Amino acid sequence: MGRRKRRFSRARATLLVFFVSITIGALAGVLAGYVSSAPTLAEVTFNPNLTTYIYDAEGNVLARLFKENRDAVRLSQIPLHMRQAVIAAEDDRFYTHYGINLRGIFRALIVNVRVGSIRQGGSTITQQLAKNAFLSHERTLSRKLRELLWAIQIERRYSKDEILEAYLNEVYFGHGAYGVEAAAKLYFGKRCNDLTLPEAAFLAGVINGPSIFSPFIDRDAAVRRRNYVLERMRQLGYITAEQAATAAQSPLQTVSLQPYQTQAPYFVDYVLQQLIERFGEQRVYTGGLRVYTTLDLRWQQAAEKALLSALPTLKIDANGLRQPQGALLAVDPNTGEIKAMVGGRGSDKFNRAVQAYRQPGSAIKPILYAAALEAGYTPATIMTDEPLTLKMGDGTTWQPENHDRRHRGDVTLQEALEESINVVAVKLLQEIGPREVIAYGKRLGISSFVEQGEKNDLNASLALGGLTKGTSPLELTAAYIPFANGGTYVTPYAISRVEDSEGTVLYQAKSVTRTVMDEATAFVMTQMMKGVIERGTGRRAAIGRPAAGKTGTASDYTNAWFIGYTPQLIATVWIGNDLQREPMRSSAGNIGSSLAADIWAGFMKQVLVDCPAEEFAPPETGVIGPLAIDRTNGLLVEPDCPLPDSESIHVYFLEDSAPQAITPRCQNSTIVTPDPPSPGSPSR
Repeated sequence: MGRRKRRFSRARATLLVFFVSITIGALAGVLAGYVSSAPTLAEVTFNPNLTTYIYDAEGNVLARLFKENRDAVRLSQIPLHMRQAVIAAEDDRFYTHYGINLRGIFRALIVNVRVGSIRQGGSTITQQLAKNAFLSHERTLSRKLRELLWAIQIERRYSKDEILEAYLNEVYFGHGAYGVEAAAKLYFGKRCNDLTLPEAAFLAGVINGPSIFSPFIDRDAAVRRRNYVLERMRQLGYITAEQAATAAQSPLQTVSLQPYQTQAPYFVDYVLQQLIERFGEQRVYTGGLRVYTTLDLRWQQAAEKALLSALPTLKIDANGLRQPQGALLAVDPNTGEIKAMVGGRGSDKFNRAVQAYRQPGSAIKPILYAAALEAGYTPATIMTDEPLTLKMGDGTTWQPENHDRRHRGDVTLQEALEESINVVAVKLLQEIGPREVIAYGKRLGISSFVEQGEKNDLNASLALGGLTKGTSPLELTAAYIPFANGGTYVTPYAISRVEDSEGTVLYQAKSVTRTVMDEATAFVMTQMMKGVIERGTGRRAAIGRPAAGKTGTASDYTNAWFIGYTPQLIATVWIGNDLQREPMRSSAGNIGSSLAADIWAGFMKQVLVDCPAEEFAPPETGVIGPLAIDRTNGLLVEPDCPLPDSESIHVYFLEDSAPQAITPRCQNSTIVTPDPPSPGSPSR
């Protein structure tokens, strides 16, 4: 009986050897066929997909862009115990073999022959690198042979340390993390050079089965695998028995698994579009770029809070978005740096700060008034606010109305701007000419004017911001920049610098500037817009420091604006429904520029709290004032004139444009106060 068993065992062994020999022969034949198609040394180049980071101005991470979440690090940045743990877990003969572990291959081959399929790979670290970097993950003999050839060529071209570095940057650690740096951040919230021994052993262990040994799936399995790696490290002499025992007793403390969150999403999308235009989508998502932006994250958070907490919800639209929507944009008027950008509320990708072209209402008026100053008008110029009927090109008539449906009679341009008097704006446009005002607006960067076709902006509604295509918050903010900085247009920008993964600068922003108005004109316009906040329709925007700005409400309350600035910062708030012609009305009343001014003031107060209050500095030449002016006739008020303060205003003038005559009301011993204005209609 024993003899028969021995004969049977010898027969099985002979049969197994026969099959192994046949397999080896077949393998050799097939291998010979693959040798001719082996990769050249030039082809064996590692270009792993790397994560691109977008930072704010202070280096805080705003977003990560990747196809594979990977951060490349040098081998010198990876702790020795991390390298040893991987070698102990994956390939303990790594530094002695030439890319292929024949013992492991034959062991795996026997198992695979027994089960009739590819179950074990016997892969070295070099083979794994070849598979991960250059080949598919299919379990076929053909792929395995290509893996062997790639491994041989990799070993010919690179040193062992270079191979280990590439492997540790390439290998998958689970939950979307590729490479040891991304894995260290994912599981432990730290850089890989800060990993402890037990943490390194865990990461090395998870490579073999990221879904099996993940602590977020099976913590006990993760601990057992970690302790196995620690024991292998002890057996190989990398650590002492005491170190292994101590590490095995330590708890596996990981950070919470959280999805990557993008901060300032509308701003990031705006930056992303520019990156793709400059570098291409492939490089942006795989090139490991370091993108440094102009955003101030603290200011961005203040902008989001100010806008989103103040907007009412009048309805939920068909897309599930709350209406009305809003946008807030803040720019440094001296550099053009975009400091905050909120493009709406909700998860949609439509950035209303950049892409929404809406009617600006009376927020267009400073452009009209600046053109008027350069045409010889002054803040003291008198115009009559009275009922006005205009004949339109189609034969119909139009009567512009003031927002409060009153007419004030004779008023200065200063008061007309402060109170956003529409009749005066229309008259002023008629006197200057629409083409001249559009040309001035183009100088300030507004590109959306329509001058051709049946529907165009060469009409009286231009004075009230009734533009055919409208304008965007970004475009209108840029148009106000020259008022704030002394007449220089500065193109707003979001990206300061772009570097590659090695720190080489690929792009460096340069301010794009041009002089678009005289410094004196900018200063006088700023003083006029200070009056809007101090005494006019923008009183809700008072922030306890010098500021200038203008309200804007489009007809029928479809759009509400406030654009204002200090010497340090210019910000725009827009509110409106996504359906352009839908008015913003609720049971509590209409939503207009007062809410926009409230939001603007709340934002500016918070972000400027640590900034010293600054006055707008007058130019050295070209300006006269401030001079006291009689509100009723635009003439000078003498210092000892008994005219009540409420009857006069203090304004600045362009040089040689100030009135010379004294108001006759100062020459009378008795001052007669004008009759109150009679009831008299709505952009402001």
